Amino acid sequence: MKILALETMQADAGWRIFSFLKITTDQGIDGWSEFSESFGSAGLSDVIRAISPALIGRDPRAFEQVISHLHVLTRQSRGGINQQAIAAIENALLDIAGKAVGIPVYQLFGGPVRQRIPVYWSHFGTYRVRSAAMMGVPPIHNYADLGRHAEEVRKLGFHSLKTNIMPVAGDTLAPFVPGFGRTPGWPELNWDNAMLRGVQDQLSAIRSAVGPDMGIHLDINFNFKTEGFKRIADTVAPFDLTWLEIDTHDPQSLAWIRSKAPCPIASCETLHGRREFRPYLEAYACDVPIIDVIWNGLAESVKIASMADTYELNVAPHNFYGHLCSTISAHFCAIVPNFRVMEIDIDSVPWRDEFVMAPPTIENGEFVVPTGPGWGIEVNETAIRKRKPTN
Repeated sequence: MKILALETMQADAGWRIFSFLKITTDQGIDGWSEFSESFGSAGLSDVIRAISPALIGRDPRAFEQVISHLHVLTRQSRGGINQQAIAAIENALLDIAGKAVGIPVYQLFGGPVRQRIPVYWSHFGTYRVRSAAMMGVPPIHNYADLGRHAEEVRKLGFHSLKTNIMPVAGDTLAPFVPGFGRTPGWPELNWDNAMLRGVQDQLSAIRSAVGPDMGIHLDINFNFKTEGFKRIADTVAPFDLTWLEIDTHDPQSLAWIRSKAPCPIASCETLHGRREFRPYLEAYACDVPIIDVIWNGLAESVKIASMADTYELNVAPHNFYGHLCSTISAHFCAIVPNFRVMEIDIDSVPWRDEFVMAPPTIENGEFVVPTGPGWGIEVNETAIRKRKPTN
C-alpha cells in the first residue's frame, strides 16, 4: 500500500473553522483526520501541504516510521505548527492502518481499556453568552439563566460541566478572554475584587442548581498572571471544584499555585510533545495533565500519558472541536489506563452534524466509542465541501 495524495479541506463552523485532512492510497482506502487552525494556528493547512511531498509513495501502515521521519525533517523548528501538522498526518495514517486490517484504531494499541468514556459538557454557558443566535438556542443573560441551564445539563444525564469566567457587563454577561487578546485587560492580565465577586456569584448559581454531587470545572485559560491565578484559586474554595484549569508556560509557578490551591489543578493543554510535558511532570505542577490529541497525534499522546502514569497522574484530553476530533480523542481515552474524564463541546452550530454520516452517541454522560474500522466514524466529504468558510 502506498500514499498517493494528501488534501486539506476547510468548513464553516460558525465562529470557527473545522479543518480536515484526507490521505488517499493506491488500494482505495482513505484516511481522515480533523485538525484546528482557528485558534493561533493560522496557516496549518499550508504547513501540511508543504510537508506532504515527503509522504508520497510511503506505506501509511508504517505510521511510526513515517512520523519519526517527519520529526527529523522539522527538527530545527520543532513543536508548534509543525507538530500540529505532523499530528494531523499521524491521525489520518492511523485511520488507514485500522481500515486496512478491518479493526478500530484502539485495537492497534492493544485494545480498549474502556469503551464508554465519561465526558463533561465543556464551555458551559460560554458559547450561549456570545453566540446563542448562531446556535439557535436561548441566550444566557445573567447568572439565574446560567443556573437554569446547569439544571438542564444535569437532567440530560451529564455528571460534570466546565465553565469559563463570565463577568457582568452592564445588564448582561460577557465573555472574558484577555489572555487571548479578545477582551480588554491584556497584556497586563490583572485581577480585581469585582472579578472575584463575579466568579463567586457565577459558581454559586451553578452549584445551587446542580447540587453537591455534580462535577464543576472552571477554566481560566491564560487570563491572569501567577498572582491572579492564586487569587482565583482562593476564591473557588467553597464550591468543591473537580478542577481549576490554568494555562501558564512556567511549571514552577504552576507547582506553587497547586501547593496552595483548595482544589485539583489541571493544565498543559497547549503543550506539544513529551519534551514540553516533561518539566511540568518533574515539577509536580498539576493534578491532571491535559493532552491535546489533535495537536500531538494519538500515538504521541499515548506516550505522554505513559510518562504521566509514572508520576501517578491521570490524564484528560483537550477536545473542543468537531465530531471526528471527539472520536479520535475517545480512542485515546479508550486506550490509556490512567484516564480521568473527556472534554466535549455539546453546544455548536446546528450544521455540525452534517460533517459526518452519523454523529457519535452520548448516553448518560458517556461517549460510546464506535467499533467500526479506523476511527469508526464516516466523514461526509460532500457536506464539508459545501460549507466553505466565509472569511
